Amino acid sequence: MTVTCRVLVSRWLLAMKHFGAGEIDSGTAATRDPRRTQERILASALREFSTKGFSGARVDAIARRAAINKRMLYHYFGDKDALFREVLRQKMAERAAWLAASPMDPIELLPYWFGLVCKDREWIRLLEWEALQRADKKVVHEKKRREAMARAVAKIRCRQQLGLLSKRLDARQVLLSHMALTMFPLAFPQITRLITGLSASSARFQRARSEYLRKFSAALPIGGRRKGSRGPRRTRHSTKARTE
Repeated sequence: MTVTCRVLVSRWLLAMKHFGAGEIDSGTAATRDPRRTQERILASALREFSTKGFSGARVDAIARRAAINKRMLYHYFGDKDALFREVLRQKMAERAAWLAASPMDPIELLPYWFGLVCKDREWIRLLEWEALQRADKKVVHEKKRREAMARAVAKIRCRQQLGLLSKRLDARQVLLSHMALTMFPLAFPQITRLITGLSASSARFQRARSEYLRKFSAALPIGGRRKGSRGPRRTRHSTKARTE
């Protein structure tokens, strides 16, 4: 290698060190991969924001966990506020895909959402921090999030039109109830442990909760019955109450 080549290589390696070791792929000849770097930054940011909230999160900690120089984070995302918005945008897109794939059968709907929530505890923590720090103030991406909630409500109304849920129920309240039934045990794990004696993150509790949600949905007199099924058995007391 000539002296000129050695100088150029040394300068290039110094530049890579300045912008962050994470930009060097050790598996190849030090190839830069912006997409992979951005994914690491977003994953690190999600963990930091969910652990400390927006106010407590530190850009230095995000960059350190992502193994990049802080300047590279600013290069890709601008500032902490923009990074937080991008984290939320990705989580919203993920949930939109989940909503589109959610089962129409009300008996399977709650277990479906609970299973997804169990895999995404960081999202719950983000919402809890937002509740503590924003309260009744306008939240990040509020318009888009309202639109996402409206789509979820529309899907519930579709189930009502198909006769899978009672039309007497306010679809917005149904959505709130669904969120409470699936998210509460994980949002408040100490309450779950005090009541059940089990950790909310344990496989045993999650299996039991999924089965309960399935039985709960099937037992409701408001719907949750497949077309042609006899539905939940009614007692003489419940029949009498309906005729009075």
